[in-house]
Amino acid sequence: MFFRSALLSTVGLSLSAFLLLAQAPTEPQHVFGYRDFSAQAKIDQQFLAVPSAKLAGEELKTLTAAPHIAASKEDYDTAVYVAGKFKAAGLETSIVPYKAWLNLPKEISVTATDDATGKTLMHGPTREHVEGDPYQDDPRVTPGFNGSSPSGDVTAEVVYANYGRPEDFDRLAALHIDVKGKLVIVRYGANFRGVKVYVAQQRGAAGVIIYSDPADDGYYRGDKYPNGPYRPDTGVQRGSVQYMFKYPGDATTPGIASTPELPASKRIDPATAASMPRIPSTPLSYHDAAPILENLGGPSAPREWQGALPFNYHLGGTGVKVHMLLKQDYAMRTIWDVIGKIPGTELPDEWVVAGNHRDAWVYGAVDPNSGTAAMLESVHGIGELLHQGWKPKRTVIFASWDAEEEGLIGSTEWAEDHANQLAHAVAYFNTDVGVSGPSFESAAVPSLKQFVRDVTKEVPSPKGGSVYEQWKAEQAANGSRHHVNNGFNERHGHANVDNDVEIGDLGSGSDYTPFIQHLGVPSTDIGSDGPYGVYHSVFDNYAWFIKNADPTFVYEQQQARVFGLEVLHMADTDVLPYDYVTYGKEIEAYIEAAKKKAADAQLSSIDFSEATAAAQKFTSAAEAAYSRQTAESGNPTHLNSELRQVEGDLLSSAGLPNRPWFKHTIYAPGEYTGYAAVVIPGVNEAIDAKDVSRAQTQMATLTAALTRATSTLESAAK
Repeated sequence: MFFRSALLSTVGLSLSAFLLLAQAPTEPQHVFGYRDFSAQAKIDQQFLAVPSAKLAGEELKTLTAAPHIAASKEDYDTAVYVAGKFKAAGLETSIVPYKAWLNLPKEISVTATDDATGKTLMHGPTREHVEGDPYQDDPRVTPGFNGSSPSGDVTAEVVYANYGRPEDFDRLAALHIDVKGKLVIVRYGANFRGVKVYVAQQRGAAGVIIYSDPADDGYYRGDKYPNGPYRPDTGVQRGSVQYMFKYPGDATTPGIASTPELPASKRIDPATAASMPRIPSTPLSYHDAAPILENLGGPSAPREWQGALPFNYHLGGTGVKVHMLLKQDYAMRTIWDVIGKIPGTELPDEWVVAGNHRDAWVYGAVDPNSGTAAMLESVHGIGELLHQGWKPKRTVIFASWDAEEEGLIGSTEWAEDHANQLAHAVAYFNTDVGVSGPSFESAAVPSLKQFVRDVTKEVPSPKGGSVYEQWKAEQAANGSRHHVNNGFNERHGHANVDNDVEIGDLGSGSDYTPFIQHLGVPSTDIGSDGPYGVYHSVFDNYAWFIKNADPTFVYEQQQARVFGLEVLHMADTDVLPYDYVTYGKEIEAYIEAAKKKAADAQLSSIDFSEATAAAQKFTSAAEAAYSRQTAESGNPTHLNSELRQVEGDLLSSAGLPNRPWFKHTIYAPGEYTGYAAVVIPGVNEAIDAKDVSRAQTQMATLTAALTRATSTLESAAK
């Protein structure tokens, strides 16, 4: 108690924060990766005392004071603000510009008419508004639009296609509803919005309208804003429809950094870029979509396609015509990453990178600036350690990414810019939607799942006990929880082979993507979940946040502590805390599930035997390496080098078929999910396509990757 009391006076810890910290469980005596955790435990307690709920609230209010879409003046202002916080903490700080092909809307117009009478049913989009919101009328608010949509002038009949999944379009075809040349209206949810456009483009549609159905994040879920957390009638979900499942980042520079000095000759024509849609699309509120859906003719929609609007849904093809006019202003625009560095004293080439994006479609109180505020308080805590003389063994880099919303652009360009150095990076830690409520969530590569659990055991929860204890109790009571309609549930599936708190698998939709899936840097993602229906709308603002998400900012403080401890532990651990035993068991489970899927699809000729044997050998080698990790008493340099190489061994230089930017053989975003992870993606997507030859080729690629990784693990175990 004396240690904490002494620290209280030196760092100005508030009484409420001190009392909260006092609830934390006793520090663990042993943590995987440390020979003796006692010294680190003291550093952890010094750090945990610093992140401030009050300061996090002030930072969030500043960051969300103005709309700050990527490449805007206000976006640059937030970069300067974050850079100032990094510098004040003692980080070597720079604002790093990149150039990206981005659009802003010049004109967005959607007019629906009755097919028979010509009567106007709606003309929009309607301005987002509710009673009493203090932020909705700022003239800098950009109208609802889709990033990466081309301009278009389309007048066509309308077909309703549910969530716009391949199976939804297949169902329409089976019902003899033709989408060729039609405008397709689909609802948000179930997959990434860019996938909806991609599938519609493949099926010959002329354009896409994406609307938010109240069944998914509106009044059907609960009270709508301003009386509750869910989407009000006029709320619009903006978003990118870039084909990020082809490759993320600037569309004109796949695989290379889009630096300001890059010559035009090194860029590809956006008109031919594989990540750019070819048909126009725009989002609508359910206020504006309702007159279209209510007047559609054709047969009734399947019952499972019925949303929560108060009428029977029809499939259309008759009844309504829509004129959609989109004028987009495309240009090469400058974006700004903020990079803060703390050089390592012993292993400066081994980077620990921690990042969160800063840009927002409008104000972005939850997405992403709840994460930015948490990261700034992590930096605040680590800055206090620096001022007291602490220095990390490994180099620490904090990053505030720009233009994530448009296609993970800031993180992708920086990662491509530093690919050589990142070959030695030991981890990338991500947070995005930092806080939308009180329920902790995480996703990670399997080797870092126990690492995340160990960190959360040290952090006090505002609900009492540790974050881990609350997380475990909530999962036991409710099952694994996932964010609703904000990208988290689509990004994170889960596999659980160790009977502990479930941690999701990494798909896409946030800034870990270039690190793990292109460069093979072991990664994690954290957030704190709650009812959140204003995703990507004008209402994701400070007023909504303090009413619905975290009024006293204690979950901001919690997330700052978890994020910061991830960094501290990875920066100073003796032996890299990668659990490849869990990784191996999960891969074995993935292969077994794929084998069953192939059998169900009557593709019994696919031979899984070599991949299965390779996965089993990987797990055996991982067990031997784990024994060495726990017993290591000498210089762990060789061991750590081999352990880090394993994740890189799981990359394929050729990448996935038709999307070679994605190189990881175990995890990728699905071509037809976009967010959710497809495990052993080369194999599973070939099975989905019923392509036996491709499946067998991808099985060989997987087997080769596992064999490489096994050899490295065997070397580590010696």
